[in-house]
Amino acid sequence: MSSVNRNRFKLNRSRKNLRREVGRAIADYNMIEDGDLIMVCLSGGKDSYTMLDILLNLQKHAPIDFSLHVVNLDQKQPDFPEHVLPDYLSNLGIDYKILEQDTYSIVTEKVPAGKTYCGLCSRLRRGILYNYADSIGASKIALGHHRDDIIETLFLNMFYGGKLKAMPPKLLSDDKRNIVIRPLAYCKEKEISLYSDLVNFPIIPCNLCGSQDNLQRQAIKSMLQNWDREHPGRVASIFRSIANVSLSQLADTSRFPFSDLRTGPQAVKNKGVEQTAENDAGLNVLELA
Repeated sequence: MSSVNRNRFKLNRSRKNLRREVGRAIADYNMIEDGDLIMVCLSGGKDSYTMLDILLNLQKHAPIDFSLHVVNLDQKQPDFPEHVLPDYLSNLGIDYKILEQDTYSIVTEKVPAGKTYCGLCSRLRRGILYNYADSIGASKIALGHHRDDIIETLFLNMFYGGKLKAMPPKLLSDDKRNIVIRPLAYCKEKEISLYSDLVNFPIIPCNLCGSQDNLQRQAIKSMLQNWDREHPGRVASIFRSIANVSLSQLADTSRFPFSDLRTGPQAVKNKGVEQTAENDAGLNVLELA
């Protein structure tokens, strides 16, 4: 098989894998409905390019009608190649908008030296995009976070925030104005990277965040990559656990009525949640004795 045919085979297989996982995520979380106007956020990175590409492909074959409107936020980072995305999107013939907001100056001014820009940068970006989505009547906002992003966020919140939370595949914003969807939620970063390389997307690096070393997320990413090499299947199992939560086996008193648990004639049900036996947690009482 020639190298050209080999690459074509790899591309078709990778696209099929991604389409399957995106389709599964959309179905599981009812991400896209008939008549939706989906605002697709395109950063110029491999993830958002892949998301747009797969959504365009699914749009042609889906049994429902939905529209895509692509948005890029030009944050006025130094040396940002302003022509790349307009050229790419114009060639696709798709409806798009480039928003121009100088968040770069705000971030570099407000964040102390040595601190990471990501937190403030993401908050500013989110506010601008949410407001624009509301102004055009978009019913969904599509972001390019993938499975590895979700798992990394889980550990970031546990290690540095003391919270057990990640990124949900579908989210209602705090102000109740927007629904955010993550169609790549089931997709592995490794598969996305392969697909991006094969398609040869015109990648735009994030020089603002990429210039900062030793970010907490990079440390988490390295940890998970090591686990995946040494213990194949562990990362996939971690992701499955996010969708298989047993509140009675954790310790959040605001989420489960631990104080109302009783035995014998005093046993009660609280808020429709039945008492959970130890066996339900996969524990053997004899082993604990």
